[in-house]
Amino acid sequence: MANPLPRAITVLSGGMGGAKFLQGLLHGIRTGTVPASDDAVVTVVANTADDLWIHGLKVCPDLDTVMYTLGDGIDPERGWGRREETWSVKDELATYGVEPTWFGLGDRDIATHLVRTQMLEAGYPLSAVTTALCQRWLTPAYGDSLRLLPMTDDRVETHVAIADAEAPSGRRVIHFQEYWVRLRAEVPAEALAFVGLDDSSPAPGVVEAITGADLVIVPPSNPVVSVGTILGVPGIREALLETTAPVVGLSPIVGESHVRGMAEQMLTSIGVEVSAAGVAGHYGARSRGGVLDGWLVDERDADQVARIEQAGLRAAAVPLMMTDHPATARMAAAAMALAQ
Repeated sequence: MANPLPRAITVLSGGMGGAKFLQGLLHGIRTGTVPASDDAVVTVVANTADDLWIHGLKVCPDLDTVMYTLGDGIDPERGWGRREETWSVKDELATYGVEPTWFGLGDRDIATHLVRTQMLEAGYPLSAVTTALCQRWLTPAYGDSLRLLPMTDDRVETHVAIADAEAPSGRRVIHFQEYWVRLRAEVPAEALAFVGLDDSSPAPGVVEAITGADLVIVPPSNPVVSVGTILGVPGIREALLETTAPVVGLSPIVGESHVRGMAEQMLTSIGVEVSAAGVAGHYGARSRGGVLDGWLVDERDADQVARIEQAGLRAAAVPLMMTDHPATARMAAAAMALAQ
């Protein structure tokens, strides 16, 4: 008897990589490339450990990247922020000498952060604020078939330790966004600190989205500072172990290097081998206490499939370059096939 088509699909997402994968997944569901129930619902659990307060505003980079991308408002060249953006406020702040100047808030983007900050200060949790913002960006196109949830309503921030000869300890700790945006991840990350993560709890609906899913997908997002922080919220890893849904991931490492972003730097900082098999081992098989049942690698890494299978995971090698929506949809379909 054939397996029923999945109706509830949950995706654990970071920013750019996760958002691009989601575009392909949703395209595939609409065109039939990805087999799913006619009333399928995709729930996105997004990383919020990249969040920061800047100029008095609450900024949620990964939530906004997913929201703007799926709502057709993203700047396609940068991969973040709003399309047709202007920078008058940023330039004016610079003339006043207001720091930091390295983190650019565009004029159109600021509107989102103003609404979010006002609602948070009025007492609404981040999950409720996100739902309100999605009424503009996602509901018109997707209705109830797409939900975006923050991993937690609690304040969690990723900080990075880097070498600094002038600091008494020989190193200093900076916010992840400073490491990524100002330093462009061009200096080694000596250690990571996830402030508030151990004391956080899943946002409403997150655990239910995992335990009630027919399929859980881990897209090619950063395994340390995107998916890794989602898994670090107490209760989420346990939900993945509890769910009856298959959990399938796609490697962010192709040919021993990340395609975009800084997965290589982050994996190195925690001592994980930078390879498709290395990341698979980092996540681990659910049958052995990890979080995955299956793992897709790129065709260039087909020689690692046997090693991954020896670690207790189902594995397959398929093209994993998200060159366009149809190509990404085929990746999502391959993940679903591996799950079945």
